[in-house]
Amino acid sequence: MKISALTRSVVTRSHALISQDGHVNSVVPGWTNCRVNVLINEQMGARLGQTLITAEIGTVISGNTESAQIFFYVISGQCTAKVDEQDKTLLGGHFVYVPAGHSYHLDEFTSGTQIVTFHKVYEPLKGYDRPPFIFGNAENVDGPAFLGDPALRLQVLLPENLSFDMAVNIFTYDPGGHLPFVETHIMEHGLLYLQGQGIYMLDHEWYPVKKGDAIWMAPYCQQWFTAMGKEPAVYIYYKNVNRFPTTL
Repeated sequence: MKISALTRSVVTRSHALISQDGHVNSVVPGWTNCRVNVLINEQMGARLGQTLITAEIGTVISGNTESAQIFFYVISGQCTAKVDEQDKTLLGGHFVYVPAGHSYHLDEFTSGTQIVTFHKVYEPLKGYDRPPFIFGNAENVDGPAFLGDPALRLQVLLPENLSFDMAVNIFTYDPGGHLPFVETHIMEHGLLYLQGQGIYMLDHEWYPVKKGDAIWMAPYCQQWFTAMGKEPAVYIYYKNVNRFPTTL
């Protein structure tokens, strides 16, 4: 048995890098015959949940969102998703958003299918209806240049209206592409690298990152990223949006 006491994972009060070398499986009621890695959770000080699901033949992911909302994104593979009474086959790059108070059921997985999920307790806003459930395909979402830089492309997967209190985006960096400045902001992030590699700066600490790594950033965690290597770096990420910035 090979024993290693080394890891790239780091957990601090303002950020975390979770690498695959430290993944430990969890049991989630209603999610059966699969591996579930809880990457981000309230236990580390976050206000979101993020999991990685690796499916086998016979996997079932079923439940009710109750007070929270869930976003499922298929990294690779195939499954069938049913939300309320509507069902759809999901392939790599497809996603489904399940609002609070709705049932969901995913099955008919091909072995090895991977899904990343983002969870957030929904905050209603007076005068706005709760969001509907959404099936989508990232290939059909435009990726315009970010802040005018053609080396950076941002795909916004959820509608940008005040019914939604969370956003999920895909950010693509060409090799050598980088954020134009160090960001310092109120939004919390949870992200997963889908492709490539680079260097992330989090609160003035520098981390090499690559496909499969997850990152949590607390509000006001200073951040900056540059892509490295011969292929684009791509990550999918969550942020909280559209609500008054206080915790009354």
